[in-house]
Amino acid sequence: MVTKTSLGSLILIATLRVAIAAPPNVVVVLTDDQGYGDLSVHGNPYVKTPHLDALAKQSVRFNRFYVNSFCAPTRAALLTGRYPLRCGVWGVTHSKETMRASEVTLGEAFRAAGYRTGYFGKWHNGEQFPYTPPGQGFDEFLGFCNGHTNNYFDATLLKGSTPTPTKGYISDVLTDASIEFIKRNRAAKFFCFVSFNAPHSPYQVEDKYYDKFRAGGFDERTSGFYGMCENIDDNVGRLLQALDKADLAANTIVLFLTDNGGTAGVRHFNAGMRGGKTSVHEGGCRVPLFVRWPEQFQQPHVVKELASHIDIYPTLLDLCGIDPPDGPPIDGVSLRPLLEGRSADWPARTLFTHNPISADNRYPGAVRTARYRLVRTIRGPQGGSSAKPNDGSASKWMLFDMQADPGEKRDLAKQHPDIVAKLSQEYEAWYDDISREPLTRLPIQVGHAQENPVTLNAPQAYFEGNLRFDHGPGFAHDWLTDWNDMQAKVWFELDVVRDGKYEVELRYACPHADAQTKLRVLVADDDRTVHLSSADAPIVKLPHRDARSRERYVNRQWGGHSLGTFTLPAGKQRLQLQLISLGDARMVDLKSVRLTRLD
Repeated sequence: MVTKTSLGSLILIATLRVAIAAPPNVVVVLTDDQGYGDLSVHGNPYVKTPHLDALAKQSVRFNRFYVNSFCAPTRAALLTGRYPLRCGVWGVTHSKETMRASEVTLGEAFRAAGYRTGYFGKWHNGEQFPYTPPGQGFDEFLGFCNGHTNNYFDATLLKGSTPTPTKGYISDVLTDASIEFIKRNRAAKFFCFVSFNAPHSPYQVEDKYYDKFRAGGFDERTSGFYGMCENIDDNVGRLLQALDKADLAANTIVLFLTDNGGTAGVRHFNAGMRGGKTSVHEGGCRVPLFVRWPEQFQQPHVVKELASHIDIYPTLLDLCGIDPPDGPPIDGVSLRPLLEGRSADWPARTLFTHNPISADNRYPGAVRTARYRLVRTIRGPQGGSSAKPNDGSASKWMLFDMQADPGEKRDLAKQHPDIVAKLSQEYEAWYDDISREPLTRLPIQVGHAQENPVTLNAPQAYFEGNLRFDHGPGFAHDWLTDWNDMQAKVWFELDVVRDGKYEVELRYACPHADAQTKLRVLVADDDRTVHLSSADAPIVKLPHRDARSRERYVNRQWGGHSLGTFTLPAGKQRLQLQLISLGDARMVDLKSVRLTRLD
């Protein structure tokens, strides 16, 4: 016989079970260029990160968590659970960072499971739809799609695909947007990806953060970097406080991690590791991972087993009870046993790292086991990240015992040739496997209703002749300069998904242009010559803190000129530009081309 009391108890128990079984919300916080050593919880004596320190102590902390050693490859792996080369990602600019649209992302998996999905901040896996967050499963997007942005104050960001002015410091703006997303969706399930572009250069931050470190004797660059780290900490604190106020913290999975090793701070403190960003040594690839879920992981602990960026996708789907959508096979594994403290039966793992410098280089590369790190580098600046295709400067394999020598000071390759042979053979087989599909720069898709107009940026162009990028290899926001060669050509590879009439506009600089300054435009069967008007494109002052940023990150008030309306048939097309004459102009600087579909 069931009494009223026992019936009430049963109802209460059933209600509790339903509440406990409610799918968790997810908040992923990813920072850019912040290394393992750039947190006070990891022993940094200069930076104070109390909110992240508290999060770490409430979390399951992974002490051996590895990513790629620069931005875009790590992000592709996090989003898909697959090694970057499988996703078609093999660089950070020139569209080599663009992830194939056939990949299945966390955004797509969570949206298919009924979650509201939001992405706030830096993307860096494709600049145009459908390679952007709105095309990769995210209902809401505020941020930018390039590898970096030049201005962190009152920045113009993309809301969906629409450029939208914002007010305030960029990390604060992104945090505000994330909090509003959480508030609007508190009654539903939500997946919120917060991708801070700080502390990536240029080093720009408010005085109250910067002045503290300058007063402490740090140079401009480091003061800006460390100040940005402390601003991130304050914003993570605001995010966590928002979850508390909304009574969502208990059943929200919060992840904090970074995308590669540190930069400006590594010479001051790097937790004893060798290397930083771009290096395949420990300091370039080992980053923090904190995972907090109070309702399920009630005993915070430190995980010493190896884990990797490819594990985030299967782990989150597993924790949230989501069946993986149909798609390419994943490389990662669910970390649930380690999160739950069940490490006794966890198998030994071998992790691999490859810095995809070009489509033709097998190295730099590294192999990581619980004990050893095997490393092969390419000589050159920035850890060889500017190596040439088929670069022949790869070092011999180096072997380090990470238990006895965590700072990688003693190369043991000669003492243990058997270990070198075994691990290097595993690396070569692994690389052959992940690179089976040819790497190529994907054409830029135009004609989607979700993004009109479409901007084709200079670093996405192909060119021949006497041209160069103004700042080095042509990172985001650079432009082509010294265009005064009548034989030089610039072109963009397009994939027109909907035929029709398109207006083609140029953003450029061409001081002293006159009636004799002419440009040839070829697209499809249309070949025409247009006159270029004069455009000075003066430099816009930005709030940089250091000399290198002032030199490298430059904004200009670019001139604009319509080249006319062109009829583009569907399919693969090439849009080509060629100077016919300069007249009194010295040269042309090309910033971008914009295509607007008119019908």
